[in-house]
Amino acid sequence: MTDFARNAGWLPRIHTAAEDIAHADAMIARGWVTVAEQDGRIAGFAACEGAELDALYVAKCARGQGVGSALLDRLKATRPALTCWTFQANTPAIAFYKRHGFSKTAQSDGSGNDEGLPDLTLHWQREAA
Repeated sequence: MTDFARNAGWLPRIHTAAEDIAHADAMIARGWVTVAEQDGRIAGFAACEGAELDALYVAKCARGQGVGSALLDRLKATRPALTCWTFQANTPAIAFYKRHGFSKTAQSDGSGNDEGLPDLTLHWQREAA
């Protein structure tokens, strides 16, 4: 997460690296995290509580290789629906989620998040059999 925040020029840096690590540790302790590995190294992770996708991150060196899709597909296989949010400025994430069947259900001006940035809520629902 720290790497993403450092490299996203549009994202204000409001948390220290230590705070990012503590947040990741808390998600792991709660049992929310699914990890993807490549060649014995962590390539990405997803953190999900029930239907709420809290985080999906792929290391820069592993992007474009299907890691994020594999993580998301694993979550979709075990849940009837998923909801997440992303910043409106994060156009690659929005395109990724739309390719995976998510649609926008809400948007905000950012007044309700710590970063103060406009965001979107995205939702995926498994089709009825």
